[in-house]
Amino acid sequence: MIEHGGLRDIHDIDAVPWWPPAPGWWLLALALGLGGWLLWRGRAPLGRALVRLARSHSGWRVDARRRLHALARRERDGEDPARLLAEFSELLRRIAIARCGRDGVAGRCGEAWLEWLERADPAGFPWREHGQALIGARYAPPGQTPMPSLAPLIAATQSWTRAAPYREAGDA
Repeated sequence: MIEHGGLRDIHDIDAVPWWPPAPGWWLLALALGLGGWLLWRGRAPLGRALVRLARSHSGWRVDARRRLHALARRERDGEDPARLLAEFSELLRRIAIARCGRDGVAGRCGEAWLEWLERADPAGFPWREHGQALIGARYAPPGQTPMPSLAPLIAATQSWTRAAPYREAGDA
């Protein structure tokens, strides 16, 4: 028989326990938690900047800006003003609903709609003066109503969209 001298079986080393973590991991978790809380509360300048950035890219604002730019471009290209006015009117109502909620906007029409727009616009754009075409031009016979330029209305709506308060439910 063969003598094995001082040889023994090979034993695996003990597994490194996953808990408790090393002190560095505790510090990292604490720093991440504190940083997350500061960002969430908006206390840190970076947190405020990130919140502003997230809000500026929220759904309805981005869509509204894109559509308003497209309407302005299409007006410059000479598309049918009546069709553009109808699309602008619908878009303006959608923006108002997203900005202020359906309850305060959906039932308004005619002069009441223009008065509401003038009151709700933080820049104070004279909607009653410049927005008369929004009331009657859509239902007038083709060619009988002079179509105003949409440029001032689009510019006012763009500034209104930028100044919109941030509603949690309407931003998604």
